[in-house]
Amino acid sequence: MALREYKPTSPGRRGMTVSTFEEITKKKPEKALLVTLKKRGGRNVTGSITVRHRGGGSKRRLRLIDFKRNKFDVPAEVVAIEYDPNRSSRIALVQYADGEKRYITAPLGLKVGDVIVSAQDTKDIEVKVGNALPLYRIPVGAIVHNIELHPGKGGQLVRSAGSVARVMGKDEKYVLVRMPSGELRRILGVCMATVGQVGNIEHQNITVGKAGRNRWMGWRPTVRGSAMSPRAHPHGGGEGRTSRGMNPKTPWGKLAYGCKTRGKKSSDKMIVERRK
Repeated sequence: MALREYKPTSPGRRGMTVSTFEEITKKKPEKALLVTLKKRGGRNVTGSITVRHRGGGSKRRLRLIDFKRNKFDVPAEVVAIEYDPNRSSRIALVQYADGEKRYITAPLGLKVGDVIVSAQDTKDIEVKVGNALPLYRIPVGAIVHNIELHPGKGGQLVRSAGSVARVMGKDEKYVLVRMPSGELRRILGVCMATVGQVGNIEHQNITVGKAGRNRWMGWRPTVRGSAMSPRAHPHGGGEGRTSRGMNPKTPWGKLAYGCKTRGKKSSDKMIVERRK
């Protein structure tokens, strides 16, 4: 999981880094676990752009990832570590004792040949990297990822490369978990989580190097509001570069900084301590 820096043969190559992919053991994905992935270009079902600056990019196929880890008490052997173009982490192909194969997000330290298991009520399952257990069965101080918010829905939290959460305490039917953002949150103890840290920890140190590489990933250019006309953006117009004496705003005139963007949610009562 090291990085390789290109030789500065051009301005775009200068400083550009890329992963060495030394942990990848299998190049071609499992065909049975692939589905087609249609690009939406940031548009919803009516054709309106709801997410700006998206579109194009390299063609991809979606790998079906098992975030639920609901095949309980059946040991699975890690067959391969693979690259997934749809996420920052690596994925591991595991084969269960009954022959079924599934993809999971690859934790740091998981190697080909390791045996992992997912358990719900079994008492003698070891708390080791790659094993999936209910939060109430994971000891205080252990690090986890792929955490469920609702029992049986599948992991929704802590899934990107290098991210990690820590079990801080237990309170009746809830478990206190310190999130990567620093937030301390209560989560139901019966929710599943996978032991360990998400792999590919060097991902955050990659230098993109040039605009074209962002286009490969499906990101279209972002234009500054101050470079637009006053009809296109509140920051637009004026002679030369000017702030026009206003607070930063979105293209639709709403405040961009200093205002709360999170609405009231029923899950707010589960937050013990806000993120720093």
